[in-house]
Amino acid sequence: MESKRILYVSQEIHPYLPENEISKPSLEIPKKMNSGSNQVRVFMPRYGLINERRHQLHEVIRLSGINIIINDEDQPLIIKVASVPQARMQVYFIDNDEFFKRKSIFYTEDEEFHADNDKRALFFCRGVIETVKKLGWSPDIIHCHGWMASFLPLYIKKFHHDDPMFSHSKTVLSVYGAVEENMSKDLPKYLSFDGLSDEEASAFADANISKVYRANMAYCDGVALSGSKLADEMKDFANENVSHVVDVTKSEEPHVEIRKLYEDISVEESIA
Repeated sequence: MESKRILYVSQEIHPYLPENEISKPSLEIPKKMNSGSNQVRVFMPRYGLINERRHQLHEVIRLSGINIIINDEDQPLIIKVASVPQARMQVYFIDNDEFFKRKSIFYTEDEEFHADNDKRALFFCRGVIETVKKLGWSPDIIHCHGWMASFLPLYIKKFHHDDPMFSHSKTVLSVYGAVEENMSKDLPKYLSFDGLSDEEASAFADANISKVYRANMAYCDGVALSGSKLADEMKDFANENVSHVVDVTKSEEPHVEIRKLYEDISVEESIA
């Protein structure tokens, strides 16, 4: 594969969070791709339970200071960064006191799914876009891991397709199995506020995590089926609705199939 700029966006990355089926490949795949001639950038949320001192996070003042409006709520964007040990790679953290200061990821102390998880996801994805624009770094591939990052292809395809920074970017979504938690009933309203048509936003009505994945696949150039818990129904949906799909659920070297997926969607662009 010729040299590419690859943007990785994940809801969880090891070692900043415990190792699991999302956090492990969210580190290992960027490390593999960064070992050659590719340029790599990595983003995740800065959850309040991440120990900033231990992982040596620090705020990047020149990238912070943007305000993002989510459902008519003006929220400041804070960007932090840390170096991945022994990887020659940095991770950028999207931070905001309202959405990410709490000492949890998706659940309260009473194991209730946070009522604003959908707004947190939208802020995260839009924060990534604004930060990449400030960096002046135009990605060839945008690879998203997990449902929280899955809104990024939607924003790229619907609202930034004519932006020179993203006009040539191809999007890949790694889909994982998850507990079927429900999103807010207001999720379609939040997306309509951002500019999605009522018809397009209706795909997110009464959405759980699987429905979010399925709705956002409509905006992806490629999908990587990932994790041992992914349901066969999700695999079937992806194969029926997305042009380029790879199944890495049983792969010992998922980066090999992922690299081929990048090549396939890039070849499609050059032919077009």
